[in-house]
Amino acid sequence: MKHIASFSGGKDSTAMVLRMIAKDMPLDDIVFFDTGWEFPQMYDHLDKFEKYIGRPITRLKPRISFEHWMLHREIVANNGPMKGKVHRIGNGWPSPSRRWCTRQKVNTIERYIPKDAARYIGIAADEATRVGSYSRYPLIEWDMAESDCLKYCYDRGFDWGGLYKYFKRVSCFCCPLQRLGELRNLRHHFPELWTKMLAWEDGMERPWRGFKGYTTVHDLEKRFAAEDRQMELFEDINMKGTK
Repeated sequence: MKHIASFSGGKDSTAMVLRMIAKDMPLDDIVFFDTGWEFPQMYDHLDKFEKYIGRPITRLKPRISFEHWMLHREIVANNGPMKGKVHRIGNGWPSPSRRWCTRQKVNTIERYIPKDAARYIGIAADEATRVGSYSRYPLIEWDMAESDCLKYCYDRGFDWGGLYKYFKRVSCFCCPLQRLGELRNLRHHFPELWTKMLAWEDGMERPWRGFKGYTTVHDLEKRFAAEDRQMELFEDINMKGTK
């Protein structure tokens, strides 16, 4: 039987693999799915992690890039007057009800991992409601909460270039399921990635609703820009009041 760890690269899966190795648990493979939408700091983390543990990470990629799925894929209608014909181009942004990116990720990993393998998944003890019935969850067995996992990684020199200062999750930087505050942090601290999201949206045939409470990234840009102007006004008033 193969023993395989699903590795997102975040704090939980990193802590899980580190502790599995420290406990000399069987581990034949460490599998990471590269969406192409990772933070640059995540790729640095993967390289650093491989050197630390002295073994390679298997890096899987989608057969067709996520950018192609989102912007260029021809969508054929399954029914209606356009049945069998291309009725739009591109999937658009993922959303809670249209998580096409997650489906591609899961399908790719499932094709790679043997059905009879022992699979280890890094779900922390305080997120136990997310578990399934076909895998093993060492962090829950060890009663390690998310905060425990982050400290375990920090203590061993892994800090993801400071990403966890701004985000609860450090997977896809453009994920529409992020909290509003995290999207605000993305725009403020990683403007080059935010600019890329705006450019992607400009290239969409029609932007699909995905970001909570807002139709498009451009709507969020307008809101955040207005907040910035308001903050600048308050600061200017306060400066004048202290003179």
